[in-house]
Amino acid sequence: MATHGTAQAAGRKPLYKSLFFQVVVALVLGILIGAVWPDFAQALKPLGDGFIKLIKMIIAPIVFCVVVLGIAQAGDLKKVGRVGIKAVVYFEIVTTFALLIGVILAYALQPGVGMNIDPSTLDAAAMSAYADRAGEVRHGTVDFLLKIIPTTVTDAFAKGDILQVLLFAILFGAASSFLGERAAPVVTFIERTSHILFEIMFFIVRLAPLGVLGAIAFTVGKYGVGSLAQLGMLVLIFYASCIVFVLCVLGLILRVAGFSIVKFLRYIREELMIVLGTASSDSVLPQLMRKLEGLGVGKSTVGLVIPTGYSFNLDGFSIYLTLAAVFIAQATNTPLSFTDLMVILGVSLVTSKGAHGIPGSAIVILAATLTAIPTLPVVGLVLVLAVDWFMGIGRALTNMIGNAVATVVIGAWEKDIDRVRANQVLNGEVTVTLDETEAVPEPAATVRA
Repeated sequence: MATHGTAQAAGRKPLYKSLFFQVVVALVLGILIGAVWPDFAQALKPLGDGFIKLIKMIIAPIVFCVVVLGIAQAGDLKKVGRVGIKAVVYFEIVTTFALLIGVILAYALQPGVGMNIDPSTLDAAAMSAYADRAGEVRHGTVDFLLKIIPTTVTDAFAKGDILQVLLFAILFGAASSFLGERAAPVVTFIERTSHILFEIMFFIVRLAPLGVLGAIAFTVGKYGVGSLAQLGMLVLIFYASCIVFVLCVLGLILRVAGFSIVKFLRYIREELMIVLGTASSDSVLPQLMRKLEGLGVGKSTVGLVIPTGYSFNLDGFSIYLTLAAVFIAQATNTPLSFTDLMVILGVSLVTSKGAHGIPGSAIVILAATLTAIPTLPVVGLVLVLAVDWFMGIGRALTNMIGNAVATVVIGAWEKDIDRVRANQVLNGEVTVTLDETEAVPEPAATVRA
């Protein structure tokens, strides 16, 4: 990974070469094309789909390489265990805060009150496909843990199941660490392979403007410009909830760790813009891991926290679950007792863990959650189906920010972050690039917190 001081010869890139600028331009062009030529705009959808598929193509091998190298090179398996336990504890605590924010703002602002929807008048057929898949996530702890174990190693990579790949990578890395010098040639090979994979990632990321252009043009062409401005009270409250969560909850946590949430968001602005355009946090997973390493977080911490967080730490998704559940209750005049709310919170804490990798996951997981309260009409999901894509943008952004912050915080908690370097990067004194061909030697010594 290349790092250059701003005062050095590398200097700053011209604005038009900045990926952030290119994505912003693509976003604006996509909206204009969707508004002026809606039919043509919808035909651009393959650009967005193709970009996300390219990113997903390299996620599993990159996660494998990063996790194996992080464990094998750490040399301390106890440290790996500590990081894993701290990550899970952190995820559960912060996810609970996210769930509570959704409930609190739903009751405070009451987006569904006054709609007086009769569930019998809603189109149940629109929900049939989602209701069928809801059974996939209504499982116990044992079933969930068994699902993490792949049928075969190749099957985990073929399906792109990150938790299954993560399990195999942890075992592979631990075995490599135990074998020491005998495994050194294999670890070296994996390290060199990771450099090739990250260079491939750099090539793909340069296509992000095209992916964003296609995705946003399709959305505006299909739903109209008005849909971007008039999404209703539910969507506005959801985005307000996400902003409150990021700035207040995550901001406070990051401040305790010694960093500024505003500076951190500025550092990952390119990734934020890509997620904004594609509505998928998967689209930035590999480069987010690389940028966190460039920030000074240890490779083993990044390799364990980010992939795990993509399944266990879905903050935006958690806000959506409780907010939507209370909204449906309000809209259909279904009273919820305190016990009902506690059940929704408890079930959401479990069902949100099964969200990643399920088609139409938001509606599917919400359906599975609502079935825990017999009086809540599951058909009420039709009310949020029309705006689900737009809420999906907020979910993806908040999920990504939550996992990035978690990695920095756990790195600080574990004293596995170079604070001097992190502050230099966040203050703009050091520039981080993803291009492996521009890589410069790492400093001989690092200052850990």
